[in-house]
Order: sequence, then structure tokens, then C-alpha cells
Amino acid sequence: MLELAEAAFGYPAIDNHAHPFLTEKNRDAFAFEGLNSEATGDALTVDSHYTLACYRSTADLSKLFGLKGDEASWESVKKKRASMDYAELCRMCMKPTGIQCILIDDGLGGVADLAEGYKWHDQFTTSPTKRIVRIEVEAQDILKKLLEVRSTEVTASTVGELLGTFTQEFRKSITANAEDKEVVGFKSVACYRTGLDIATSGTPEEVQQSVLDALERYKQKGDLRFEHKALNDHLVRIVLEIAGSHQKPVQFHTGLGDNDIRLTKSSPAHMQSIIEAYPNTTFVLLHSSYPYTRDAGYLTSVYRNVYLDFGEIFPFVSADGQRAVIRQVLELAPTNRILWSTDGHWWPESYYLGSIQARQALFEVLSDSVRRAELTQQQAVLIVQNALFHNSNRIYRLGLEPDLNIIPTKADGTRG
Repeated sequence: MLELAEAAFGYPAIDNHAHPFLTEKNRDAFAFEGLNSEATGDALTVDSHYTLACYRSTADLSKLFGLKGDEASWESVKKKRASMDYAELCRMCMKPTGIQCILIDDGLGGVADLAEGYKWHDQFTTSPTKRIVRIEVEAQDILKKLLEVRSTEVTASTVGELLGTFTQEFRKSITANAEDKEVVGFKSVACYRTGLDIATSGTPEEVQQSVLDALERYKQKGDLRFEHKALNDHLVRIVLEIAGSHQKPVQFHTGLGDNDIRLTKSSPAHMQSIIEAYPNTTFVLLHSSYPYTRDAGYLTSVYRNVYLDFGEIFPFVSADGQRAVIRQVLELAPTNRILWSTDGHWWPESYYLGSIQARQALFEVLSDSVRRAELTQQQAVLIVQNALFHNSNRIYRLGLEPDLNIIPTKADGTRG
């Protein structure tokens, strides 16, 4: 299936959700096992490289680094990358990806101190990198600044005044970002903080109490982190309103994540009411909503303002699992409303694996459908091109033309 292979392995891509690379100085700031797993502690460093996902990543990276035989092991991969010049490693990993444009969420914890700025990544693409603004981080920074200039302690009798000022400043910030051409969308991690059952309304008293609870945590731990439901939901509603009026999509972490989430609250099925409440706002459900992919596919099929990103499962899930997820995405979701991403973060290898494994899985799933005469090859090609490039180009209003000089792999599927 030459035409389908050329599209799957050779069409340029827009990575609609990723995070920055670590700087060269901080290239070893995190355990490299995080490439394949959201686990922490011993579950990450001891157990994660016994997964099928890690075995496959080891094989893929061994090919990239020219490791063969007994050298093709996880430890050998780690030693090889550690011995390489960092700039060379980054180029080696990015060149085969076929990524033309990256949309970077630079609000990930640790970015400010350890990672490169978003524009630094332009050296690997032919179209400029754009920003996704993480709303909870934006809000925390605003409240922290308000507290720094405040001379009196916030009490139950004065919290209403603080909330009013904070809400006003947050609105101004989100509006400014929505009008910024460098910002193409927003992202919420409500899934991590309080779950995806986001309320469509709330009382001032509930939000005020949430602010007081956040300030008490700040006082005790020195860490201003919004994990209080009424406040988080209040912020999300503000962003949905402003983003909708400016035609900027709002991404939501759904499903797959570390043990900071409550898994039962991470299904996008909880979002049905909030989706209905903001019909003019584009919702992007990130990370394939794994393991709730079918829930996300259903929402995408019945609400025109919902899009489904099939990312992060590359390389976190086994090859069979990746194919199963893509099949579940395609069970219901209109193919003009599915998007691809690497969820690349910290290590250039995360972009590499997120790209080559996604392209392979798309080809295998769609070629099976063509063989069974459920699709024509031309229809399959269009699905690939839309998923990798055109759907993201449209909803984020990037105004790009596909750079057909980007050929990440050979048309026969081998990596060139």
C-alpha cells in the first residue's frame, strides 16, 4: 500500500501537545525511565523497564543509536545517550520525526528552572513553535504576586475582596494570552487537581472557602497549589468563556497520568455537562483519554466542539495496546476531529518514539481496514493527513501549508 505508507511515514505533522526539552546542563535531572512510564519511585526506576512498552522503546532506540546484539539493552541505551553530545542527540532524535510545528505547554513543573524556552525548539522544525498556556499555573502566579504585595493576612471577612481582585487579574491575563498570536490555546490540569467533574456553576461562598483553603496550604507548606474544587472549577469556567470568544481551543488532561490523579475522576465522561454549557468553545481531550478512550470517542461523536488527541500512548503503551487505542478512537470519532501529539517532554527521545510509533500504528490499523475493503486507500490516506496535520492546523488556526520536503521515513516504512 504505497500511497498509505507514504502518508503514514512521510507526511509532515503538527505536534499539538508537547513540553520543552531539558537544557544540556540539566539533561540528567530526571530518571530516564520516565520516557516510558508515569510511575514514580521504585515503580519507575525498578519495575518500569520490565514492561512491553519499555522493551519496544529499547529496540527502537537501539536501532537509532546503532546498538546490536548484546548491546541492544536498556542500560546500553542509557550509556550511549549519556556519551553523546547533547546537540547531536537532539538532532538525531528530531530529524526522523517529520514534525513541522510544535505546540508547547511550558507550564509543566520544573520547566522554568530546568528546560529550554519554547522558541528554542524552532531549530528542529520548519514552522515556528507556538505556546499552550497552562491555566492553573497562570492563576497560581497571579495570586502569589497579589499576596506578596499584601500587608495584612487574608481572613474570612477579607477573602471576598481578594477573590474579586484575583478574578479580575486572572481575566485580564487570560484575555491577553487569548489575543497573543504566540498563544494558540490553553490547557487545564483539573484532572490532576480535583477531577474532570467540573461544575457548570458555583457560589461565591464556595469559591471563597476554596481560596482560604489554598492559602492555608500555602501557609503550612509554602507551596501555592490549586487543588480545591470550587476554585479550580471557577478558573476553568472563566477560561472556557474567554477562549470560546477568541476561538482558542482548551486542552484537558484526561486519563493516563501519574498517581497524582484519581483514576475514576479522569474519564472525560465526567465533562459532558461542562461541554454542553460552552458549545462555542473547542475542547481537546488529551492523551487518548486512556483507558477511557471509548468515552472520549463517544463525546467526540456527539458534540461538534470536542476533539480527541491520540497522544502519550506512544511509547507508554505496548504496540498491541497502541493499535487497540487507535481502533477505539476510530470506532465513533469523526476523523476530521482527531489530533496527534507526542506529549514529548524532557528528552528528545520522547519526541522520536512518540512520532515513529504513532506513524507505525496508524499505518497498521488503517491498512487492515483497507485490506478488508472497509476503506479505500485514498480514504485512509486522507485520515492520516488530517490526523497528523490538517485537523490541528484548522482548529488552532495556524495557517500553515504542509512542508512536503519533510520526509521522516522511507515510503516502505523503514526509517530513513
